[in-house]
Order: sequence, then structure tokens, then C-alpha cells
Amino acid sequence: MSDVSPLDLEGIRIAIEQARKSYSEGGIPIGGALIASPSQKILGSGHNQRIQKASPILHGETAALEDAGRLQADVYRHATMFTTLSPCSMCTGAILLYKIPRVVIGENETFMGEENLLRSRGVEVVVLNNQECKDLMKKFIEEKPEEWLEDIGEPASK
Repeated sequence: MSDVSPLDLEGIRIAIEQARKSYSEGGIPIGGALIASPSQKILGSGHNQRIQKASPILHGETAALEDAGRLQADVYRHATMFTTLSPCSMCTGAILLYKIPRVVIGENETFMGEENLLRSRGVEVVVLNNQECKDLMKKFIEEKPEEWLEDIGEPASK
């Protein structure tokens, strides 16, 4: 694992803030932030809004990209995506499409996304193993297991 920088800590702080916001709105507590390097400018941040907006695609990472708006290709190539949870296939696809070279993940115990695919395509993946990220997800999953399963594309057990 790479060394954790002050920017990594700030980026994950923003993502966690977004995850808390989603949870307070009744949504899934996953947040994201896109930050430019080396300027450290926050390009966008967002949180999972699948429940709030009845959206099939507004995960934390895609909401951060949406918040960033339309950017030139070279901006993405000098940015880091911060996310509180390991990115799913859809979010991984967006990261790969825009050639974002680095992803910092709060935790991957609750859900293991496509980290191996990211690595295989040359993306630097840093997992922080953040306890607050784990606690937020655990609380949500205990409270709303059906909504969690829906978010990751799994049918609810009957």
C-alpha cells in the first residue's frame, strides 16, 4: 500500500462527510470526491442518491463525477477518486473510462468491488481500512438490508 498523504486524509474526510449526508437523508452511506493533482482542488463531491432520487446510477463515485461537471480529459488523468467503499463494476467503469489514475478507498470489507480490475489497468488503489466507513455501512445494512442488496444488484432473499 502507498503512503497515506495529507491529501488522502482530506479526500476521504470529504467522502465520509458525503456518506453521512446520504445516511441522514435516508440513503445509502457511500460518498465520493474527485480531487485534482497537484493543485489539490476539489473538482466534485457527492453521495449515493439511488434512494433519494430513485436513480439507478447515482452511486458515490458517479455523483462526484456529476458534481464535477464536464471536464477536459487531461483533468481526470491528474486526479484522484476518493470513495468510502470499494467501487462496484459501474463506478469502476467510469474510473477506467476517464482514466483516473488513482483511487483511495475507505474500506473494502463490507463490499469488495472491482479493485483487481482497476489494478490490472494500471490504476493505483489505496485502501485505508477506515473504521468509520465500516461502521456507517454496517449500521445501514442492519437497518435496510433490502436496499443494500438492491444497490449492489442482488435480489432480496425471500
